[in-house]
Amino acid sequence: MALRLTLTDHFRESRLVNDRLIFAALFAVILFTIVMVRLVVLQVMEYEHFDSLSAKNRVDIEALPPQRGLIFDRNGVVLAENIPTFSLEMIPEQVTDIDSTLHNIAELLAITEEDMDDIKQHIKKQRRFNRVVIRQRLTEKEVAILSVNRHRFAGVDVVGRLIRYYPHGSLFSHAVGYVGRINERDQKKIDALNYKGTLQIGKTGVEKRYEDILHGTVGHQKVETNVQGRVVRELESVASQAGDDLFLHLDINLQRVAATALGDYNGAIVALDPRTGGLLAMVSKPDFDPNEFVTGISRKNYAVLRDSLERPLFDRALRGHYPPGSTLKPFVALAGLELGVVDEHSKTFDPGWYSLSGQDHRYRCWKKHGHGHVDLKTSIAQSCDVYFYDLAHALGIDRMHNFLDLFGFGQRTGIDLPSESKGLSPSRQWKRDNRNQAWYPGETLISGIGQGFNQTTPIQLAQATATLAMRGVNKPPQAVRARRHVGQDDMQLQSVLTADSLPMVDSKNWEIVIDSMIEVVHGQRGTARHIGKNLPFKVAGKTGTAQVFGIKQDEKYDADTLAKKLHDHALFIAFAPAEKPEFVVAIVVENGGSGSKTAAPIARKMIEQYFGIAADE
Repeated sequence: MALRLTLTDHFRESRLVNDRLIFAALFAVILFTIVMVRLVVLQVMEYEHFDSLSAKNRVDIEALPPQRGLIFDRNGVVLAENIPTFSLEMIPEQVTDIDSTLHNIAELLAITEEDMDDIKQHIKKQRRFNRVVIRQRLTEKEVAILSVNRHRFAGVDVVGRLIRYYPHGSLFSHAVGYVGRINERDQKKIDALNYKGTLQIGKTGVEKRYEDILHGTVGHQKVETNVQGRVVRELESVASQAGDDLFLHLDINLQRVAATALGDYNGAIVALDPRTGGLLAMVSKPDFDPNEFVTGISRKNYAVLRDSLERPLFDRALRGHYPPGSTLKPFVALAGLELGVVDEHSKTFDPGWYSLSGQDHRYRCWKKHGHGHVDLKTSIAQSCDVYFYDLAHALGIDRMHNFLDLFGFGQRTGIDLPSESKGLSPSRQWKRDNRNQAWYPGETLISGIGQGFNQTTPIQLAQATATLAMRGVNKPPQAVRARRHVGQDDMQLQSVLTADSLPMVDSKNWEIVIDSMIEVVHGQRGTARHIGKNLPFKVAGKTGTAQVFGIKQDEKYDADTLAKKLHDHALFIAFAPAEKPEFVVAIVVENGGSGSKTAAPIARKMIEQYFGIAADE
């Protein structure tokens, strides 16, 4: 057998192996260098960027809404407070399928189709990162059910909150007002950062007017969360600052007496302290329960309030327009004295009617056969219409308008409550500008007894009466008496608005008119003499009866044949003690008939309450 020898090139093989080793080493070095460079970029050069992204994944910043300030009456009784409750809330951007989530929640809680539609509409109107309330005031059982099923609802949480509560229900519904959900209109006006986490805002009354003081300042906290979004620990926080507490001039006892005395009648009552302008009572009926609005009133319940012919949401005390009727007579009498048209002894003969020269139309007095010869005091005490027809004709509408303007008729009082109306004090210019018509002499006559175009608000009538009671010192009405910062015991009194003094030719004229008003309550033939018995001081007052509709020359007003809504309005103004006034009241009872029979007794009850007088049996 022949041997075959194989020759091997060891040098070449060794070089090939070395080249491969070198290439592998270089590749490894390059790869390692790339990894190291990338690590340097990530850990050093882009550290802050990725640290921020990481923090956002594990750290949430939550708003800490402030506690809303409380509201008290003048005696320290709570009128608006905050009570703890649990609510179910959703952050839409964290929910994958909103419709499915809401449907599953509805299987656990009693949520109607109407509520579901409202929730969906609310979600559409809100920014997706804002919390949306699904249900408030959860029961303990509902909280337990939701806690067990929490894993099913990403982006949905049970949140503990303080919500507004009005312990006296409808008693202060118009004066204190209420809070409600923040809507799109509200969002355009508020500081979005300061209201982050806040669900309600003042809608009416004191709650709206003093929103910036009651709300407080929002705080925040940084919390660490796990993958499911559950809070693991708190990292840091800045506490919220609670809103200030408010103390009102309103007196709950006086308010309750006024509301009760008004009974089943609609209308308004306003009581003031003429020395300070403090609003002691403000009742508007019908009223409503403000607690229904706090967590969002249902469309059905809101429709009942909105569409009611009684208009319970309408604040009659600040916005109701009523003919002042004979309550205007003391002011017209003062105009006659000041302008030299009459004096206290000037007399007019009242046969039961009054006619302008050359005209057949008779403007009737409320007393069919008249009052005979009457002077200024008698005409006010017995509310003689003919005397004031004659006086108004002598004054003329423009002089009468200009004088009544001094008392604020046809103007806002400037009370620290929203939505006050102006009323109307007519003049030639007003009729020309608004109706493009001339002014007629007969319109002057009926303006002199507070009818015709005259329209006043109860707050305006009370303020004018207060100015008269104080002999021309005019202090604008105020609802809020003081405020108190959180954590402090001392109250900071609200500054009393600057008082104006009306310019009068003769100060004696004040006393002439006021003496005449005292005769209304304490005179033998005064129209409100039945309320003046057994009082320890003198009360000055004036009854008023305002027609709701006009009647023809030869027709007779017969309440028994008319629907209640066509009955006259009953009015009464008063202040006490007459010599040194502390209390002023203006009362309007819609369709109450006679001011003497219906409105004046309400004033008596309020005077008894305010001064602590035992009720006259």
